[in-house]
Amino acid sequence: MENQTTVAKFILLGISSDPQLQVFLFLVFLVIYVITLLGNMLIMLVIKVDPHLQSPMHFFLSHLSFVDICYSSTIVPKMLENFLAEKKTISADGCITQMFFIILSSGAEIFTLAAMAYDRYAAICDPLHYMETMKKRLCQLVVGAWTMGFIDALVNTIPLLRLHFCGPSEINHFTCELPSLLVLSCTETFTNGVVLLSSIAIFGSSSFLLTLVSYIHIIATILRIHSMEGRRKAFSTCSSHLLIVILYFGTGSFRYVRPSSASSEVLDMLVSIQYSILTPMLNPIIYSLKNKEVKRAVVTMLKKTYVSHVT
Repeated sequence: MENQTTVAKFILLGISSDPQLQVFLFLVFLVIYVITLLGNMLIMLVIKVDPHLQSPMHFFLSHLSFVDICYSSTIVPKMLENFLAEKKTISADGCITQMFFIILSSGAEIFTLAAMAYDRYAAICDPLHYMETMKKRLCQLVVGAWTMGFIDALVNTIPLLRLHFCGPSEINHFTCELPSLLVLSCTETFTNGVVLLSSIAIFGSSSFLLTLVSYIHIIATILRIHSMEGRRKAFSTCSSHLLIVILYFGTGSFRYVRPSSASSEVLDMLVSIQYSILTPMLNPIIYSLKNKEVKRAVVTMLKKTYVSHVT
C-alpha cells in the first residue's frame, strides 16, 4: 500500500468529539454489541440443540445470526476502541480491509435474506415438495450468498487500491464505508462510482427482486386461502422475515441509492447505525418475539439453564 498512497493512516471522526459523550456512547454501543452477540449466539445454540427446529427455515435463521455476528464484529470493536482512544486512527490497509469485510458481510446478508424468502415461497406455495426442494438447494443457497458477497467486495476493493490518498485523512464517519473513502481521494473516482452503482444495481437489485418475486407469489397464494385462520397462520410464518427485509433494505438503499444532493453527514451516520449495528441486534429479538417455535425453544432453554443453576 505504500506505493499507492501517501496517507498511512486515516482518522475516524466518529459520532461525537465530546469526551464525556464518548464515554456514554461507548457504554451504549457496548451494550448493543453484547446483546447482538448473546442474542445471535442464543438463536444459533437453540436451533442446534432443539430437535423441533431442524427445518430449512431455522437453518437459514441460524446462518443469518452467524452473518449478523460477522457484520457487527467487523464494525463495532473498532468503534468502541475509538470512543476511548485519544488518537482515533486506522491504518490505510486496515481501513480498506474493514471496508472489504463490510461489503462481504452485507452482501452475504442480503442474499441470505433472499434465500429465506425463497424458503418461505417453497413452504407456502409448494408445501408438498418443500422438504425435497430445500434439501437439494440448502447448501447451494448458503454458498451462493457468501460467493455473491465476496464478488461484490472484490469488485469494489480492487479499483479502490488504485486511488491516491494525499490528504485530508479525516473520515467523517465511525467506520470505513466506501462512499466515505471515495471523497478523500486525490485522484479521479468516476470509475469507482460507476463500479459502486453497478454493484448496487446488480447485487442489491437482484437480491431485492428475488425477495420481491417470492413475496408476490406468497401473497397471491395466501389470498387464495379461504379461511382467515389459514391466512393468518400462513402469513405468521414469514412476517418476521418481512419486517427484517424492510428494515435492512429500506435503510441500506437510503444510504447508497439516494442522490448526492440529498446527502447529510449526520443522517448518513444514523442510517449506517441502523442497518449495520441495530439491525443485527434486532434480528434475533424480532424472530424470538414473532416466531412461536423459536420463542418456545428460547424460553425452554432459559428455564432449564436457570433451574440447573438454582439447583
